[in-house]
Amino acid sequence: MGAEIPGIVKLKCSVKNYDWGKIGKESSVARLYAKNSGEETDGDEPYAEFWMGTHESGPSYVVMPGGPNGGLTNGGLEIEDGFKPKYFNLMSLKDWIERNPSVLGDKVLKKWGPNLPFLFKVLSVAKALSIQAHPDKELAAMLHKQQPGVYKDDNHKPEMALALTEFEALCGFVGLEELKTVVENVPEIIEVVGSSCADQVLLINEEDGEEKLKEVLRSLFTGLMSASKTQISEVTSKLISRLTSKQKVMDLTNKEGLVLRLEKQYPGDIGLVAAFLFNYVKLKPGEALYLGANEPHAYLHGDCVECMATSDNVVRAGLTPKNRDVETLCSMLTYKQGLPEVLSGVPSNPYTLKYSTPFDEFEVECCNLPQEAAAVFPAVGGPSIFVVMAGEGTVRVAFSKESVVEGDVLFAPANAEIVVETISGLNLYRAGVNSNFLEN
Repeated sequence: MGAEIPGIVKLKCSVKNYDWGKIGKESSVARLYAKNSGEETDGDEPYAEFWMGTHESGPSYVVMPGGPNGGLTNGGLEIEDGFKPKYFNLMSLKDWIERNPSVLGDKVLKKWGPNLPFLFKVLSVAKALSIQAHPDKELAAMLHKQQPGVYKDDNHKPEMALALTEFEALCGFVGLEELKTVVENVPEIIEVVGSSCADQVLLINEEDGEEKLKEVLRSLFTGLMSASKTQISEVTSKLISRLTSKQKVMDLTNKEGLVLRLEKQYPGDIGLVAAFLFNYVKLKPGEALYLGANEPHAYLHGDCVECMATSDNVVRAGLTPKNRDVETLCSMLTYKQGLPEVLSGVPSNPYTLKYSTPFDEFEVECCNLPQEAAAVFPAVGGPSIFVVMAGEGTVRVAFSKESVVEGDVLFAPANAEIVVETISGLNLYRAGVNSNFLEN
């Protein structure tokens, strides 16, 4: 079958209707999915995530030409083209790669086997996702073995979020001085963890060493997240009452205003108090942040492109109606403090910015082509997935060419130079294996 592989293939991709997603036409995910699949979307339904990759929880499918009574056995679709129907068959991208492993390139195939090492998504966030972290490989393997119904695979999940709109997130623990200010000004925290634990925070200094700092922060966070339901109900009620009263006489801080917003989404949740311990980050369109294993975070609002290692493992402990695993989350975190690094991208050609991370599995590029322009993505030793967010144009390699419009998703094999051209303008994103891994 190898000789039949086209240079680039179109993908039909999956959608997730999590309740935190934006509703109907407000959702970029709904718009992309409708255009990608040809299916109508429900105007009253939340559309949260658009998945592009090989993960079994949301697989993509290669759209392949076929006959009405022949070809593949796992489904097909018919598209009217004037009076001549065109028939297409669908094969999962995972199966297609397993049949054609050379599309991954030698280095990728050797490290990860016949599987795409990254998962590419678009997110439309209307209300906060859970306070969560993703396990490292060792912990992921253990959790998957113990609870395969909850932890879906045995892989780690480092990730990056690249803002399409203004994008809000809680990300990592605040630095020591801000932590002391929080303990001094949020009495509800002391009510839960006790004055002895709070005093440890107030009396510690940088000179006491990183491990001691982490120990004190771990004790504070674990005590807070392990509060009883009765305690949580009491302190969240006091917190919201105090902030509501304060709002009547003076301006709230950004974090206090956020907590009142979150209370409308998750009333009585311990995450309302815990939010004070995290950095509140607002990304502008075109800015990105990345998260390694065992780092706490919660996306709050906005649209983004997200890329990660191929995994769907999430350990949750707050701001969620879903399963919580407080003990695992509190024990797994690194307890690093300070603001996350915000990436602005590095030009890789006149119209394209590249966003690289410390992780081998992925990098992301954003390409904005004006009218009658072209961009070249040089041949690299690993595969790529392209998603067209707006406009129309063509994507070609030496031996194939595809017309593309908004919603189209393409898989490009390793070692293929990709040329993107447009007449009216085009905005697309590319996910691929980290260039540093491929070049070293």
